[in-house]
Amino acid sequence: MAASFSHFRLKARRRGLVLIIVLIVVVLLSLGAYSFSDLMLTHHESAQLSGTQLQTRLLVDSAVDFATAFFAQDQATRTDAGGVFDNPDMFRGRTVIEDEDPELRGSFTILSPNLDDEGNLGGVRYGFEDESTRLNLSTIMTLENALPSSGKTLLMALPEMTEEIADAILDWLDTDDDARELGAEIAYYSGLDPPYAPKNGPMETVEELLLVRGITPELLFGMDTNRNGMIDPHEMAGDGSAGQSTDAGEGERGWSAYLTLYSLEANVNAMGEKRVFLNGDDMTQLNTDLTAAGLDATWVTFIIGYRQNGPYTGTNQAQVGVTGELDLTKKGNTKITQLLDLIGAKIQVTFTGTSSPTVIESPMSKEIGAMGLYLPVLMDKVTINEAATIPGRVNINQASATILKGIPGMTPDMITEILSRREYEPGDEKLNHRHETWIMAEAIVTLDEMRSLMPYICGGGDVYRAQVVGYFQGGQTASRAEVIFDASTPAPRVLFWRDTSHLGRGYALETLGVDFTETE
Repeated sequence: MAASFSHFRLKARRRGLVLIIVLIVVVLLSLGAYSFSDLMLTHHESAQLSGTQLQTRLLVDSAVDFATAFFAQDQATRTDAGGVFDNPDMFRGRTVIEDEDPELRGSFTILSPNLDDEGNLGGVRYGFEDESTRLNLSTIMTLENALPSSGKTLLMALPEMTEEIADAILDWLDTDDDARELGAEIAYYSGLDPPYAPKNGPMETVEELLLVRGITPELLFGMDTNRNGMIDPHEMAGDGSAGQSTDAGEGERGWSAYLTLYSLEANVNAMGEKRVFLNGDDMTQLNTDLTAAGLDATWVTFIIGYRQNGPYTGTNQAQVGVTGELDLTKKGNTKITQLLDLIGAKIQVTFTGTSSPTVIESPMSKEIGAMGLYLPVLMDKVTINEAATIPGRVNINQASATILKGIPGMTPDMITEILSRREYEPGDEKLNHRHETWIMAEAIVTLDEMRSLMPYICGGGDVYRAQVVGYFQGGQTASRAEVIFDASTPAPRVLFWRDTSHLGRGYALETLGVDFTETE
């Protein structure tokens, strides 16, 4: 009896042990299933996030295509649509992916650093930055060679620039191995570890300046580490206000904010048509072209007479508004070096069928009151440059005071007046302001001062830069790129594209634009 009871107890313990083992196996299987499920959910979320991130990248591409199509329109159409400088209706919060859930709506925004009334940077605007507001390193040696020290003068206007660094930059760009007084050439760079040679030619990127003696990342990029055109609280050296961005000052953004390799202007009129080239050899063709451009007969007569005979410097009495038949087989022996040569000039011509010469005064008067009327026509219709584009000049309507200070011949008084009177994007009511000569028409500079400034300044360029952000309005993912567009041709193109997504979205959702109203 005792043996049977012991056997029963043993069987009971074994059954209990089996139950425990089964429970352990169930727990392990459950944990395994849970881990597997959690892993699958993580993979699913990762795949979903990757897909969403890819969608934001495609939103950036949509923005680039949208901007390219916008630039393909003529200037008048662009202006009627709000322009390219600050146009929130066109460039802020454009929804591409519609969804009933507002947080799942995919949008893009195109924006740039803003300019305050003094021409310095402050905040953001919804539009593009004209590359002609920057100093073009691709053309600086051309200016330096044409007028020694002009390139250095332009560089010295940059905040914290030194003569040693300015000379080193020019040595990096020039084609020889002869160091300037304070510069650096192959003798310096070959002694570094590792050694390398100076470029001695055009740069491929502005970032290449980091190879130039004395240039540091702090000088080139400043405090704006996420490259959004503002100094955010986390970028400040001191204790900035939490949750607010501080406007970037001159030195805080670094030199990269003032430099470019791409600025140029299309040498066409407001309708996008080729301007009349005044220095051609065929006077018959010049007569035809000037007439077809709609210029007054007195202008046509004077321009051709100037080309054939040059300016008249005698004392005979000049007549105004004279027209007549010229011998168009006579060559144009005098080249016009600047359109300003025609202003206030006199010519002496002998019309066909007459024996005595006639002295004619230019229909383009030196009188300030008249300049505002004829300069927009003169600057828009004709040119003395046969090239399709003109690179490197500075847009005085938008450039910061920092860049204006470096232009040879530009004085502090001129800069003050320009900043107080300029239009960032002149409309039809101020056609004169579309060209650099408006500062002469408004008596900010004299005719002689305008002559010296003309090689360096313009009224606006045709290459534009912007920050392009593709994002979901819920804020879960975003992509960002810095893009430069060439709008100087009928078919605009992207000159430069840099993915800056790794630097973060860069802007608050409220800045980019959100719409949390439910769709119908």
